[in-house]
Amino acid sequence: MDINFKAAPSPSYVVDERLLIKNLEILKSVQERTGCRVLLAQKAFSMFSLYPLIGRYLSGVASSSLFEARLGYEEMGKEVHIYSPAYKESEFDEILKVSDHIVFNSFSQWRRFRERIETAPKKVACGIRINPEYSEVEKGLYDPCAPYSRMGVTESGFRPEELEGIDGLHFHTLCEQNSDVLERTLRTVERKFGKYLKKMKWINLGGGHHITKPGYDIETLIRCILLMKEKYGLQVYLEPGEAVALNSGYLVSTVLDIVENGMKVAILDASATCHMPDVLEMPYRPGIIGAGKPGEKAFTYRLGGPTCLAGDVIGDYSFEEPLKVGDRLVFRDMAIYSMVKNDTFNGVGLPAIAAYNDTEGLRIIRQFGYEDFKMRLS
Repeated sequence: MDINFKAAPSPSYVVDERLLIKNLEILKSVQERTGCRVLLAQKAFSMFSLYPLIGRYLSGVASSSLFEARLGYEEMGKEVHIYSPAYKESEFDEILKVSDHIVFNSFSQWRRFRERIETAPKKVACGIRINPEYSEVEKGLYDPCAPYSRMGVTESGFRPEELEGIDGLHFHTLCEQNSDVLERTLRTVERKFGKYLKKMKWINLGGGHHITKPGYDIETLIRCILLMKEKYGLQVYLEPGEAVALNSGYLVSTVLDIVENGMKVAILDASATCHMPDVLEMPYRPGIIGAGKPGEKAFTYRLGGPTCLAGDVIGDYSFEEPLKVGDRLVFRDMAIYSMVKNDTFNGVGLPAIAAYNDTEGLRIIRQFGYEDFKMRLS
């Protein structure tokens, strides 16, 4: 690595713009080959200081709330799409101002807001989220097609008589998956909802496409997109979040202390629960530059955060040399679902946010302090 992580604040997220651009170029090539439009799903990556860069490659943003929609509108200035399981009456007029596409989770929500859309000064494309009741997601927390899901309209609940004014259909059934899963999902979508697709102008294939992961089958993705485009005459949208910033970010941390209780435990200034919550929620074990699996290298440690939560444990790692207080540890793939989910539990400070490119080197974009903790409380 040619980034001097010792020059970064600790803890801090550092996004390597070179790696980000590598992902964006792959996504742009998919757009160019198919005519589809790829959106940044802000729920995964909302580092808006890089939106001008991302906007040079992608078509816009996908949002899950008014605030995300407004952020994309103000900071990228391209297409703004929004989907929410339910919209608040008090926010809807502002949503109309900043959004180009609004996807409704139910026909009852469509009925509730339809008149306001029709009388709005701005033309907005509207869609319905469908639930094909088919998913290959193994973990229930991430399965939008699980029994009793609140996400989308099932075949039995679909109301074709209420489609006037609806321009498109949206589904999201993938989570970190390859295009073979999309291909199988589309067969179910066609079987259940194909008779409505020819009446639509667009389809949104949602997120969860691991397009920039090594080994991803892009040719099958291309085939799926062209099927929707050529068979039904649809504009196709994708809204990957992970694929945009996958493997492009790091979390820099420092060893604060080393204790022993059956094994050596290193306490860091970075917290799983505060700074990398997906380590506990997914769960998964993030890589560390220069570290190996337990027992793989000479010295094995359990790494934990500084909070009082007993389970604030990142995982077990091995190192070539013994760890010392003050050592820097750099976690990989920390751009996605980190900045957007972090918190100040226990009063633990938020990591600084930094970026690196070959022209400017390492630059600190934002640092946080006590007021950022206090402002969320009362």
